[in-house]
Amino acid sequence: MQNLENKVALVTGGSKGIGYGVAEALIKEGMKVAITSRSQSSADEAAEKLNQASKGKALGLEADVRDMESQQQAVKKLMDEWGQLDLLVANAGLGHFASIEELTAEQWNEMIDTNLTGVFYSVKASLDALKSSQGYIITISSLAGTNFFAGGAGYNATKFGLTGFTQAVMLDLRQQGIKVSTIMPGSVSTHFNNNQPDSSGDWKIQIEDLGQMVVDLMHMHPRTLPSKVEVRPSQPPQK
Repeated sequence: MQNLENKVALVTGGSKGIGYGVAEALIKEGMKVAITSRSQSSADEAAEKLNQASKGKALGLEADVRDMESQQQAVKKLMDEWGQLDLLVANAGLGHFASIEELTAEQWNEMIDTNLTGVFYSVKASLDALKSSQGYIITISSLAGTNFFAGGAGYNATKFGLTGFTQAVMLDLRQQGIKVSTIMPGSVSTHFNNNQPDSSGDWKIQIEDLGQMVVDLMHMHPRTLPSKVEVRPSQPPQK
């Protein structure tokens, strides 16, 4: 089992939802975790909460994955603070769901810029640091990256693209000692797409479940790489 204490992670979109769940799980392992948000106050609030009950350490950073310079600055601040980067979790994402007849160009561009180009920027900004540490890249895709559905034209396009991007990057970097995986969750209990989590969503994947999955991937022996992990609720409601 790999010792994660004092390892350093960057989690994009880590102030809430899946990103927060991942950051919390990593910090409980003793890792130092920088979480990003487009709002510094949101990042700071989440980092303060994470620091209260964990043995690692959280740092809140304002960064927009849609802006390459912003991502580079986030990595620079992390490196200035802790001197290394062992894990990038490219999590930031959003969704607009509508028929192609109603889907707007603005919604399409926002999804492409965040879910796909944003991950490219995050990986590019982190690459030199990850080469030095022979670190790990984990992207958060979706089962929508392999299963298409009506009303999902834009979201499907970004997640199909993200899954393919991550698998190609895995092949690009594996001989340099960098591991690359994508996690593809089904229904997750978060505020995504204006959902309001409550007990009616207890059947869904919880954010702490995905946090544990990232920890498990980090603990796996370096010779073994689960490059694409599909994860579903074990017993969804019958339709």
